[in-house]
Amino acid sequence: MANLPIFDVAGSAMQAQSTRLSTIASNLANAESVSGDPNTVYKPREPVFATFQVGTDPALLGVQVAGVVESQAAPVKRYEPGHPQADADGYVYAPDIDPVAQMVNLISASRSYQASVEMLNTAKDLALATLNLSSR
Repeated sequence: MANLPIFDVAGSAMQAQSTRLSTIASNLANAESVSGDPNTVYKPREPVFATFQVGTDPALLGVQVAGVVESQAAPVKRYEPGHPQADADGYVYAPDIDPVAQMVNLISASRSYQASVEMLNTAKDLALATLNLSSR
C-alpha cells in the first residue's frame, strides 16, 4: 500500500515475529531430544533480523528475517548407559536449550506480534475515519 506504508511496516514486523515464534516452538519441541552422536544432535535456531527501507522515505524502515542461524553451543553430554541411543561409552547428547529462556523469548515475541496487530487495527480505524470525514 504505497499511500499507507504503516501497513507495510506493521506487516513486516508481524512476519518477522511469526518466524521468531516458529523457531522458538521448534527449539522447545526438540529440547528433550537426544542423540548418541554430538554431531547429529538438534541445534537450537534463532532468526536474525535486519531493517529495510519501506517506500521512498529513508526514515521509514521495516524489519525482515535476514536468516536463521543455528547455535554453536556444545551439546549437553549426559551419562545414560541404559539409553537405547547411548554411544559406546554410555553417553547421550542433548541440545543446549534453556526452556525458561525460550519461554521468556516466546512471551516477548507474542507481545511484539500483538503490538503490531494493534498498530494495524489503529491505522485501519484512522484510515476509515478519514474516509468517513471526506465523504460528508
